[in-house]
Amino acid sequence: MMIQTEKGPKKRWNINMLSSYGTIIAGILIVLIFSLLSPSSFATVDNFMNITRQISLLVVIAIGATLVMSVNEFDLSIGAMASLGGVVSAKLATEGVPIILCVLIPLLVGLFVGAVNGYIITRFNVLSFVTTLAMGTVIGGFTFWFTEGATIFENIPEGFKWLGQTVVAGIPMLSIMMVIIVLVFWFFMSQMGIGRRFYAIGGNERASRVSGVPIQRYKTLAFALCGMLAAFTGALLASRLGSAHPTGGDGYFLNAYAAVFLGMTVVRTGVPNIFGTLFGAAVLGILANGLTILQIPTFLQNVITGLIIIAALIIQKLGREKG
Repeated sequence: MMIQTEKGPKKRWNINMLSSYGTIIAGILIVLIFSLLSPSSFATVDNFMNITRQISLLVVIAIGATLVMSVNEFDLSIGAMASLGGVVSAKLATEGVPIILCVLIPLLVGLFVGAVNGYIITRFNVLSFVTTLAMGTVIGGFTFWFTEGATIFENIPEGFKWLGQTVVAGIPMLSIMMVIIVLVFWFFMSQMGIGRRFYAIGGNERASRVSGVPIQRYKTLAFALCGMLAAFTGALLASRLGSAHPTGGDGYFLNAYAAVFLGMTVVRTGVPNIFGTLFGAAVLGILANGLTILQIPTFLQNVITGLIIIAALIIQKLGREKG
C-alpha cells in the first residue's frame, strides 16, 4: 500500500509536468536534435529568419482560430477564407487598384463573412463545427467561380509583392508583421475587457450570460476577427508568392488549429492564448524546416507532425484529469 501511495503522487506529478511543459520541452529537444544533425544548415541566423518568415502566415491565421476557440467555438472555414482573401487581393492588384485597397478589401470581406458565421451560429443556436464547414464549402465554390479554377499570376504589379517579399535590415517584412499582430492581439486578449469577456464566455457561457455579458455580440465579434485574419493571411500569401490559387489557403486550416492546441499546453494550460499559439506555430515550423533540411520525405514529415500533435493532446487531457 505504501508503494502505491508513493507512486500515485509521483505519477500525477510527472503527468502534470508533461501537460504544463511538454510542448516547451519538445520544442527545445527538436531544436537541439536538428542543431546536432545539421549545424551548418539549421543552426544559423539566416535559417532562423527563414523560419520566422515560414511561420508568419500560420501565426496570423492561427491567432484568428485562437479568438474563436477562446469563446469555445470552431471556425472550419478559415482555410477557404484565406484562399478567397488571396484571390481577391491578387485580382484587385491585376486590375490596377491601389495596393492598400488590395489588402484592405479582402480584410473587409473576411470580417463580413466571419460576422455572418457568428450571427448564424448565435442567432439560431446551431453548431459552429457544421455551420462553418458549410460556409467553407460555399466560399470554396465562390472562389473557384471567381477565378474559373485558374491561378492568378499575370500582370501582378511589383508593388503588390512588397509586404510578402521585402526584407528590412535582414528581417523579412512578414516576420515584422507577425510580431506586430501577436503583440496587438495579446494586448487585446489579456489587457482589454473584450478579451477577458471572450475568456469568460469560453470558461462558462451560462455564468457569463447570467452576469449580463452579451454572448451573441462577443461571439460574433470573435468570428468576424477570425475571418478578417484568415483573409489577411491569404492576401499576405498572394503577396509573398506573387500569385494566388483558388485553394492556396486550404493547407493552413489544420496546422492553424494544431498550433492553437499545442499552445494550450504552455503559458495558460488548457486555455487558448496568443503567446501559446505563437509557440505552437514555432514548434510546427521548426519541425517542418528541420525535416526538410534533413531531406525527410513529405509523407513522413506529415506522419511525424501528426503523431506529435496527437501526443500533445493526450498529455494535455491526462494532465486535466489527473490534476
